[in-house]
Amino acid sequence: MSTLIQGAEVRSLVLGRGPVSSPSGAFAADTRTIFTVAGGEVLITALWGVVTTAITVANTVKLVANPTTGDTADVVTATDIGTTDTAAGTVLGFLPDPDDTAATAPDIVRGGGQALTNLVVTTGDIEQVTTGTNPDGAVTWYCTWVPLTNGATLVAG
Repeated sequence: MSTLIQGAEVRSLVLGRGPVSSPSGAFAADTRTIFTVAGGEVLITALWGVVTTAITVANTVKLVANPTTGDTADVVTATDIGTTDTAAGTVLGFLPDPDDTAATAPDIVRGGGQALTNLVVTTGDIEQVTTGTNPDGAVTWYCTWVPLTNGATLVAG
């Protein structure tokens, strides 16, 4: 039996461009650009992380959309993923916090959850904000996207 549509083609039809990958570097108390958007708006169709170096020290991480013009907004709530060790190879997904009645942003969950989807961002950066006191652990973030503005792009930060 022949295959008419290959896996990469199906992924492109469903999720758009990418995935683009961006390594976080060791977690410390800092803000790092993980993706940069240029030329207008893009729709993030899937965003997730994979732990590449175990996270073993108390450390919160959140993702923030920081546009060139407009308000900065938390995309993901700051979540501690180090007090209880997170092993290398763990997939980081997202789920709404059931105790958050305002439903402002989802929490990071280990070993599952959902990819963050249907997020519109404009020219500027998507940043990782961490609060660890000792450099520890690392994540590679992955993103698929489609341009909403002709010529808009998303690249690793």
